[in-house]
This record gives sequence, C-alpha cells and structure tokens, in this order.
Amino acid sequence: MNKSPFKIINMKIKYISIIFLGVSSLSYAQQVKDTLIKESKIDEVAITGSRNKKRTVTNTPVPIDIIDIKQVSQATGQVEVNQLLQFAAPSFNSNKQSGSDGADAVDPATLRGLGPDQTLLLLNGKRYHQSSLINLFGTKGRGNTGYDMNTIPIGAIKRVEVLRDGASAQYGSDAIAGVINVILNDRDKGFEGNAFYGMNLFKSPGNNDVVSDHKIDGGTFDFSGNLGTKIGSKGGFGNFTAEFINKEYAIRNANPAMYTSPRQRFGDAKAQNVYFFGNIELPLSDGLKFYSRQGFSHRNTKAYAWTRTPDADGNIPEVYPNGFNPIENTSITDFTFDNGLKFKVADWEVDFYNAFGNNRFTYDINNTINATLGVKSPTDFYAGGHSLLQNTTGFNAVRQFKVLEGLNVAFGSEFRYEKFNIIKGEQASYTMYDQNGNPVTRDTPEALLVTNPLSGNVRPGGSQGFPGYSTDIGKSRNNFAAYVDTELDITKNWMISVAGRFENYNDFGSTLNGKFATRYAFTPQFAFRGSVSTGFRAPSLAQKYYSQQFTNFQGGQLVTIQLASNDSKLANSLGIPQLKQETSVNGSAGFTFNTGKFTATVDGYYIQVKNRIVLTGYFARADLPADVQAENPYIDQVQFFSNAIDTRTKGVDLILSYNENIGPGKLTATLAGNYNDMEITKVNTSEQLAGKEDIYLSAREKAFILASAPKTKVNLNLNYKINKFNVNLQMVRFDKVTLIGYDGTEQIYNPKVTTDLSFGYEFSKNLNLTLGSKNLFNRYPTLQTTQVSSGNTESGGIFDPVQMGFAGRQVFLRMNFKF
Repeated sequence: MNKSPFKIINMKIKYISIIFLGVSSLSYAQQVKDTLIKESKIDEVAITGSRNKKRTVTNTPVPIDIIDIKQVSQATGQVEVNQLLQFAAPSFNSNKQSGSDGADAVDPATLRGLGPDQTLLLLNGKRYHQSSLINLFGTKGRGNTGYDMNTIPIGAIKRVEVLRDGASAQYGSDAIAGVINVILNDRDKGFEGNAFYGMNLFKSPGNNDVVSDHKIDGGTFDFSGNLGTKIGSKGGFGNFTAEFINKEYAIRNANPAMYTSPRQRFGDAKAQNVYFFGNIELPLSDGLKFYSRQGFSHRNTKAYAWTRTPDADGNIPEVYPNGFNPIENTSITDFTFDNGLKFKVADWEVDFYNAFGNNRFTYDINNTINATLGVKSPTDFYAGGHSLLQNTTGFNAVRQFKVLEGLNVAFGSEFRYEKFNIIKGEQASYTMYDQNGNPVTRDTPEALLVTNPLSGNVRPGGSQGFPGYSTDIGKSRNNFAAYVDTELDITKNWMISVAGRFENYNDFGSTLNGKFATRYAFTPQFAFRGSVSTGFRAPSLAQKYYSQQFTNFQGGQLVTIQLASNDSKLANSLGIPQLKQETSVNGSAGFTFNTGKFTATVDGYYIQVKNRIVLTGYFARADLPADVQAENPYIDQVQFFSNAIDTRTKGVDLILSYNENIGPGKLTATLAGNYNDMEITKVNTSEQLAGKEDIYLSAREKAFILASAPKTKVNLNLNYKINKFNVNLQMVRFDKVTLIGYDGTEQIYNPKVTTDLSFGYEFSKNLNLTLGSKNLFNRYPTLQTTQVSSGNTESGGIFDPVQMGFAGRQVFLRMNFKF
C-alpha cells in the first residue's frame, strides 16, 4: 500500500523496438540501451519494489519488468491494458469471458496462475481500488474479486512496471503473486492522438462448426487524445487524456444444424468505454510540491446470457414464441482521485497523500421475462448491482545514509477505509409470484404456484438471465498499517534488502510480514538475485457479505442456486467458519547475464498459499439440515465462500534477448517463457462436511483453479527497423488446458500458437501509420464437439474462453499523430 515518491527522469525516446512485459529488469535495460536512437538516455529511475531513489531497474534483487505502453500498443491490435499484457507477458493471463454474468464486462487477470485478487495494482505508486465485481459463474477466478485494469485508458499510461515477486511486506494485502504499478503520462507539452480501427475477418474453425450471418464482425474503434501543458514557471505540469472505445459483438455460435447448443449467441460482448484521466504536479514553493491524479471511466457492456428455448420453464411462449436470448446490460462507473504533498524534513523525503477510489457496477436485464408473471411480465428489468469505495490516507518517508556503500531507510504508515454495497433491484427482477400475483413465501400453498403446463415444473421467478439483487447491503471496515523498508549496499557488488510490515483490520485482526532480498554481482556481466518473504491477502468485503440467488444451466438443466453470505444462517448451519486472511510464503532465486548484444535472465519461484478463499461447489438440498430445507423450499443447490484450499506453485521465468545490426537496419529479438505448476495440497472442510471434500471443492472446481494459467506459455518477438519502416512479428504458444464438464468428463484444449504481424511507417516526426493483424492464422481453442450439445461446456459455446480467446483473426489500422 505504501510507496515512496517515484523519481522519474524523463526519457526522450524517438524510436524503440517493442519491449514486452516479460522482459526482465536487466534485459529491459540492455534493450533500451541498445535500441534507443540518437537522443535516448536513461539516468536514474526509481521503480516498484524499491524505495531507494538511486536503485535502477538494472540492479534490483528481484525481477522487475517494464513495458512502454505507447510503443507496444502502437504495433498491436490491443486497445485495453489486460489484453495487451495477455499477449506480451508469459506469466500474465487474462481472457475475455462469455456467458459469465458481470465477468463478461471485466476480464479476470492472473499473475503466475494465482487468483485475480492476489496481485496488487498501484497507480503512480498508490494503491488502486478493486472492482466491486466478484467472479462467480462461468469464469476463471471464480470466488475472487480483483482489479479492473481496463478502467485505466492506454492513452493515459506512460509505462507499466511489474514486480514478479511477493511484496506484502512492502505494500500490504494482495501482493502475493506480485505488484503491477501503472505510471501515468507526465509529458508537459504538445498533443498526441491515436486513432484505431480493427475488425474480425474470420471463418469457421473447422467443418462449419461455427456459423455466423457474416464473416466480418467485432468492429472496434478507439480514439484517444493526450495533452501536456506546463503550469507556472517552476516545473509544474498538467497532462490530460480523453479516450473513447466502441466494440461490436463478435459472435461464434455453434452450428444448429450440427449441435443442440444451449446458447444461440455465444461470443464477445458489445461494449462502449469513455475515459478521462489527469495528472497534475505543481511546485508550491522551494521543497514543496502538490500533485493530483484524477480518473473517470464509464463502460457499458451488452452481453448475451444463455438461451431460453420456447418450451423452457422460464419462457412464456405467448411473449417469445421462438424463445429468447436475455441481454445483460451492465454499466460500470469508476472514479479515482489521488492528491498529495511532497516535501523534505531534516533530509527525509516525505510524501503525504490521500487516495480515493469508487467502482459502481449495475445491471439492466433486457429482452427477458419473469415467467411467474406470465404475459403481464415486463421484458426489461433493473436488477440492481454493487459498489466498492476505498479511501487511503498515509505518508512515506525515505532517507539515504552514508553507511558502507550506502544505506537507504524508508518507513511509512497508512489508514484505509473500505465500504461495499449491494444495490437492490426492482421487485419483479428477483421475486417469484403466485397465480394471484403475490410474492411467494414459505406459507404459499403449492397449488397457487405458477407452473409450466408443458413440463409440470414450477416456473422460476425473477428476470431470466440474471435475477436481481433482493436486498440492500452496506458493509465497511478499516485497517491501519505501518512498515519499514531498508536497503544496504555492503559493497559495490553486494546489496541486501530487509522489509517488515504490520497491519491491523477491524474485522479479522492483525498480520506481520517480512521480506529479505539480496543481489550479488560476480562480474559486471553476471549476477545472482534472490528473495524470501511472507505475505497475506485480507478477505474482501464482497467475499464476506455477497449474497445472491441465481439460476444456472448444468448439463442443459436449469437449477436455482443460493450463494449464501459468509455470515448467513445457511452458512452457519453447515459449519462454514468466518473468513480469515490467506497467508503465503514466497521464495525466488535467479541470475542475470549480459554480454552487450545478448542478455539472459532466469528466475525460479516458489509460492505456498494457505487458507485460500474460493467459492465452494454446489451442495444439493439433500446435504442441508431438514430445517434449512424447509426454510428454503425453492433452492436446488447452495454454495459459499470459504478458506477452502491450500496451494503450492512452482515455476520458472526465462527471458533471452538479442539485438544485431543487419544490413541497413536493426533486428531485436526477445524470447520469453514461463513454466508454472500449481497443485492443490489440501481441501479444508468444516467438521460437519468432513468426508464431502469432493462436493466442497469438486474435481470440476479444482480444474478451473488449476487452469488459471497454462503450464507453459512462450512469447517470441522479432522487430526489424530500417529507416522509417519497421515490421513486428509476435508468436505466442499456449500450453494445453484441461477443464471438466458438469458430467465429469475432461475437456482438453490442445496447445495453440497465435501469430501477430504488423507493418509500420513513419511519414514524419508527427505522423506514423501501422497496419497489422492479430491471430493472423485464425486460431481457435480446441472444438468441444462432444460437449456442446449436452450443455457441458462452461460457457455454453463450442469452446470455452481459454488460451487466446475465441474471436479469431483481427485486422487493424492504427494512426498516431502529434503536434
């Protein structure tokens, strides 16, 4: 959570080869040194993972990756941060979801295969607020909250720094897998614009398994403008970004002539994003500086839910004679407002700040029905939503001492307040009505229930596709934190770092975590680095208090599921304990090697997590006590949030880079790979559920957790630049992924390779154009032809959103201009 001020020395960059997030600290520095042309120069840059203002990216004891967002986005077809990093970094994984309720609008992202909420996100060094969404149905990271990096526009970002190491002892909760620090643009003059248009040119992945009314869809338009201006005469500046993105549907239906698919509208959702971000720094006097960062984003997403057939219990044929496809119309409004003062006190550099963030997520369900209201039912419902507010006030202080080759001491403290709300929807969005139009209660006679005359089943209540929230909930908490972070250069070749952090939460208690790291340079070319640390993640307010009743398709059948909050009677009746913090032990060791033109880095890691919070499997009515069954007569299954599992993750990051002048141009090559092996070492059941571990966490749920990252992922990037022309080739290999269907059968997604190719030309210093294609050869995940007809794929489509996603080939044109 705490972080000293970033000392960012501006780098004048005219040209740079594409540098990927997977590039390690040393390889990044060498690539920049070797590929920057003419004016380029790097001085000192304070970075994530170190509060030493003299520590650069080349001499940290843990792996730090840096990506220049402007340069990378210019050569790719990505317009959102998550998707850009997905194809740039081997250890980062994020997929567009489909049929996953709110996750269709927020891409769950993971680092090193851990949960979406086990990586901390910072904005200019300050803790960013999480999304209020909790991933539940049909998506990876289920049971986890997380950060929505797509609330930050690419046009506002200068660079992204990634610390690939446990850092809870430095930054607090969530930093188990690592830390991602987004640095905003700080240019103080000129205007830069970017215009992008891309569209999917696709064909069926095989034997006409996928049909569409046309072969072109998914049109994406993005326009951003970034203005920098000086403020005053003492070095103040303002940098402002506005951006608009419009993305159309990319539908990949299974061919109805070949399969009985439970979804007729499977694919990427339609979305519109609007952003405004500002970054202001203003010297108030000698030694006193004020800064302010403002951010606003609004995203409207329209995603298709599962199809309701004409004779479905949830359909009224008089209203929808051919059945219907409900549309989840979500609205996400996100706001951030960070302010602070930087000044000196007795040689201590102090940063005093307040960081505020709020995320509001609401649902309108269109083209749907409440079947218990019959033909009188509305077809559009306001289903409510959820919101999360976070406010952090703190300070950091850092000072250099002349001890041996240099001692850096930093300390700080902060106080954070969080509030989570569930927003109640309109009554008809969540209510089951009887034949007289009255809400059904425990006392409603069975003869008055509304039934489907075709099946004889009781019709489900609420808006089909996404039942609304039935109650308003508001829960809050606060925590206090204090830390010390030290670095000592014992010799010019050997440094050590020791950090410790104490935190107290008013809802579960205190934690104390520590970290030790070291780096030793055997020669100017070869160095060893390593670290060991403990970490934690506090249970989110959403995990503690989220509650909802919803419908789900399992094996093609509609069932009613109650997700009971952790403090509910339902959870207590099964002995589900109160949520507590997850704890971790991290270890890493590696080396860096540099010969000038060639660099290599290898970093092995070990992450053990205990009491990891996940969403349990579904407990049938028969597993519930008799009195609970009587109180909940229309619930088919129940699930909970619980500290259910312990996991152990082992892996290796390997990065090789080489650059060479070839003919009149320059070639830069980077090969980056990640090997990641996770295992679930223990399932922690309550005493009352002992022996039911396979329900508590079924084989299917285990498969989803283990599929958060492919076992291996390899990125190859080749960039050749000659005068004003450059070409960029990127290939990414995704390893095999195995999921398990509702019927217990394995769904194998074989290894796949995607190829991206782009050509760029610089017409002048102020105008350049890029033409390219991502997924050039139109690769799709392995077709699940035996699963889709039985409704056993998680998304209801002919494949699930794994590996590279399912939109197929895209061609794009991007223009960058400035004046």
